[in-house]
Amino acid sequence: MMSRLALPLLASCLALALPAAVSAQTVIEEWGSVKAPPAPALKPVTIDAKQTAMLVMDFNKNTCVPQRRARCATVLPKVKKLLAEARAHGLTIIHTTAGTATRADISPELAPMEGEPVFAPGLNKLASPELVKILKDKKITTLLLVGTSANGAVLFTAGGAAQLDYKIIVPVDGMPADGAYQEQFAVWDIANGPTVHDHAILTKIDMIKF
Repeated sequence: MMSRLALPLLASCLALALPAAVSAQTVIEEWGSVKAPPAPALKPVTIDAKQTAMLVMDFNKNTCVPQRRARCATVLPKVKKLLAEARAHGLTIIHTTAGTATRADISPELAPMEGEPVFAPGLNKLASPELVKILKDKKITTLLLVGTSANGAVLFTAGGAAQLDYKIIVPVDGMPADGAYQEQFAVWDIANGPTVHDHAILTKIDMIKF
């Protein structure tokens, strides 16, 4: 029978015999060698107006300007065009704000029209029972998500929507963040993340038809 003194010695020998690759390592140590995966494919989408709601999330006139958030300001004309088309085809339109922002702080290009509700529910916009009730009452099955930022409102709302079994349409040119990296990892997670990837379609604004 092996003595108690021999056990620690044996453990030490086994540890030395294991390959160096087994040693504990985190993504921090691997950071510089990580290679970005290929970009996900974008797909054309045809909207079913009766069953789709457009969520316009957290565009703030005080921050979504070239001097502060250039990537956000750049997408405003495209999102404005998409919003006009959605309204023209009778989609349910819902706006959200973040932090202390109010309805009056929404970027004027995307300002709510009379009858379009505004909520401030946090990162996951479907955390608002009142917002979800509107979707249920209107028998909405699909959500068209535009908003800022990609790694905040869009990513978290996409996850929340997938958990509630909504179909999700996300135009990648309607989800600005502070930088390209935040947009990249948000897009990757929507395309590959658990549950959400089964519900989401990534597209571009000019690939959306009504």
